[in-house]
Amino acid sequence: MVKTIRQQIVDAAQDRFNALGYSGCGIQEIANSAGVPKSNFYNYFKSKERLALEVLEGYVASSKREILSDPALSPLARIEAHFGFFISRYEKNGFDRGCLIGNLSAESSDSVPLLRVALKDALASWTDLLAKVIEEGQTRNEIKRGMNPVEMARFLINSWEGTVLRMKLTRDRRPLDDFMSIAMGLLDNRTPRFG
Repeated sequence: MVKTIRQQIVDAAQDRFNALGYSGCGIQEIANSAGVPKSNFYNYFKSKERLALEVLEGYVASSKREILSDPALSPLARIEAHFGFFISRYEKNGFDRGCLIGNLSAESSDSVPLLRVALKDALASWTDLLAKVIEEGQTRNEIKRGMNPVEMARFLINSWEGTVLRMKLTRDRRPLDDFMSIAMGLLDNRTPRFG
């Protein structure tokens, strides 16, 4: 399938945002990476922020959040598979690319108000999906009760984003494995994971 120029620009921007950060790359860098003249950029996007919004939308769509709603898996297995998907993605990239939501959030400022709102929305929808799975797991007595599902979902996502930052620094999977071991141990009501 032949990519459109617009898609070439979006793909190049995602790569450059991951590699250099939002502030670290300009429109010229993105256009060069996409193999298109800089003037083409403005035929498709009014600003770098508008491009970042489209990149973020594509990233969220490709993050397989539907795993969290898969009725074929138990709630705990859904959570494990969800984070496992990201681990396999990071492993394929040599552990040097983090979560685009986290990367963009770390750089967001008042100068990109649309992007800040979109990032907040992306985190909120991710939290809502995860909280629903936690609540379902508590109802099935698979996930420990006594935890507020929304607070636990926020905690897991916040911890995950910190884990991914450390993974990028160390460029290995150990931080990810630590997260999985501890997070699943905190959740799992059926088998004690700690001695």
